[in-house]
Order: sequence, then C-alpha cells, then structure tokens
Amino acid sequence: MNSATVRNLLVRGMIAGLAAGLLALVVSYFLGEPSVDAAIAFEESHAHGGDHGEELVTRTMQSTAGLSTGVLVYGIAFGGIAALAYCFALGRIGRFGPRASALLLAVAGLVAVYVVPFLKYPAQPPAVGDPDTVGRRTALYFLMVLLSVLLAVATVILGKRLAPRLGNWNATIAAAAVFVLAVGLAYVFLPSYNNVPEHFPADVLWEFRLATLAVQVTLWTVFGLVFGVLAERVLVPRAAAAAEQAGRAAPVPN
Repeated sequence: MNSATVRNLLVRGMIAGLAAGLLALVVSYFLGEPSVDAAIAFEESHAHGGDHGEELVTRTMQSTAGLSTGVLVYGIAFGGIAALAYCFALGRIGRFGPRASALLLAVAGLVAVYVVPFLKYPAQPPAVGDPDTVGRRTALYFLMVLLSVLLAVATVILGKRLAPRLGNWNATIAAAAVFVLAVGLAYVFLPSYNNVPEHFPADVLWEFRLATLAVQVTLWTVFGLVFGVLAERVLVPRAAAAAEQAGRAAPVPN
C-alpha cells in the first residue's frame, strides 16, 4: 500500500469518524445528558460548604457547545487513528474485502478498546468516585486499555500461527479462549474500586453506564459501516485497474 493510498484512507477515515461522531453526539445528548443532570443534582443536594463560587462554564454550555465540540473532535481523531490501524491490518487478518475488514476492525476495536476495560472499570457519572483516587483510577483504566489492545493483537497472531495445525475454526476458538483467560487474569490481579455513594440512585448509575456504552457502540458501528464504503471506493477501483492493466500486458496466444 503506497503513501497516496494511505493518505486517501486517512482522510476518509476522518470523514467516517466525523459522521460517526455526529450520530454518537445525538445518542449522548438524548441518552447520556439526563443521567448526568440527575447525578449533578444529587451531588449538589449532598454538597457541604455552601457557595462554591461563580461557574466558569455553565451547565447549558457544557451540555451543548462543549459536548458537541468534544464528541466531534474525538470522532475525527478516532477516525484517523482507526484508518491507520485499518491500513496496517488490511490483508493481515484474513482474506476479507474492504467493507468486511472495516466492520471486523470496528467490532474488534469496540471490544478491545472499550468493552473489556469497561467491564473492569465502568464509566462513572458526577458525584461517583473518591476525588482523591481519580488519578489512580484513570491510570488503571488506561493500563487496562493497553493490556486489552496488546492481548487482542497477540490473539490475532496466535490464531494465524495455530491455523495451519488446527484449521481456521479451531484456531480461532483456541485463540479466543486464551484471550478470555488472559483478560480474566487481568481482572483478578488489577485492583477494583467501588466508590458509589450509599444513597446514590441505582437507576441513574445504570442509565449513565448504558448511555456511555450506547455512545461507543454507535461510534464504532457507524464508523465501520461508513468507512467500509469509503475504503472500498479507494481500494477496489485500484485493484480492478491493476488487473485490467495486467490483462492487457499479458501476451496473446497464437
């Protein structure tokens, strides 16, 4: 894959990331913001100390312009990084077409980058969590993300090496079992935190976590579908033109 193709895929990945970010923004606003408001209301009702000073950024600004800017910028950056990962993975994960490869990468990315860390360290709304442990919890979360991604890459490599001996199906099952076992060990040995206040509404916590999961599912799924179409327009015409050119260059038998 030459640099021009990588550049074209990178641009299309950012466009697909923007499209995915737009839909994720809608999901975040309608599903996530109500639970955030409820969590903030709980925090304010249990706050001690009275006046905390004038707000630098209002809640309305946070939930509109701030949310939009954050999600869309994240979507564009996410799309560019995912497109580069696609360039590296294309042809190395099996004989899949551009669309199937994009969707497969999206599913694998969702599981490795978000779902696996989420199950160990789920998202927490405002008023949940000890402020003194924020740094440690953040570091552990990103450590879990790194471990999950590395284990996912190792799983793919292991599956490809086992395929000649076990066959594709058995090799996939064996590699997936190793991945689950390794993730389970990470869950056991990494520390857990349960900082939910005693009277915090369970339904608010549940709705917030479902909303964050829905945002990520929307982001990854839309990216995989949109980027697959855009990538196919870049890769398939080139393949067809190369095949046609090779056919013209082939000697004609007498």
